[in-house]
Amino acid sequence: MNRTYHAWHSPNLGRTLELLVFGHSGARVLIFPTRAGRFYDYENWGMIEALRPKIEQGQLQLFCLDSVDASSFYCDWCAPADRIAYHLRYEAYLLHEVLPFTQLVNPHTALISHGCSMGAFHALNFGLRHPQHVAKIVALSGRYDLTQPVGDFRDLFDGYYSEDIYFNTPSHYVPNLQDAAYLVYLRGLDITIIIGEADPFLENNQQLSQALWDKGIWHNFQIWSGRSHKPRHWVKMVHLYL
Repeated sequence: MNRTYHAWHSPNLGRTLELLVFGHSGARVLIFPTRAGRFYDYENWGMIEALRPKIEQGQLQLFCLDSVDASSFYCDWCAPADRIAYHLRYEAYLLHEVLPFTQLVNPHTALISHGCSMGAFHALNFGLRHPQHVAKIVALSGRYDLTQPVGDFRDLFDGYYSEDIYFNTPSHYVPNLQDAAYLVYLRGLDITIIIGEADPFLENNQQLSQALWDKGIWHNFQIWSGRSHKPRHWVKMVHLYL
């Protein structure tokens, strides 16, 4: 299996980010790490090994991304407005640096957006915001409203709210979607959302699923037994859904 390391200084972020590429051809897969995770976590958890047959057969090429969550959503010392602003700079890095890089490496037209836990938020939000670039979304064990405290999980904006936060909160903007052309793009996506029955964000996932159905956006929504919020569960999920 081809495995290559890449890093460059991002003009959008003003810092160097790293990534790993696995495979030689097939659909390009953007893999977002979990909360404040790193580009090597997916490999270390055995996820690459779980997908080895598809990678070696040229069905998938994986681009494992680095995270900036510690400088955005989880930057406790930053003002909430600066947290969402830095996230938008990360989105610009993805759109204007990472996507062109993936296309240079691999001209395959299909792009899959995928992640687990906080990575699922990134994967789903990126795919829903930019459906013209994405063919498929696979979101595992995600949280799609970062403003809503649930159990031990706090509001990541400390009560602050803005238009930028609204348009980066799938649970908020999906129910209000009206643009017909945009909805056509969204209805063309292959979306899979998986959550555990004991996951604290089950209700949030169910609400988002209903909002998608209400907009005529077909998707595969599955509830697994237990909490199912660990790499050992995600390994099984990617076998089935990626």
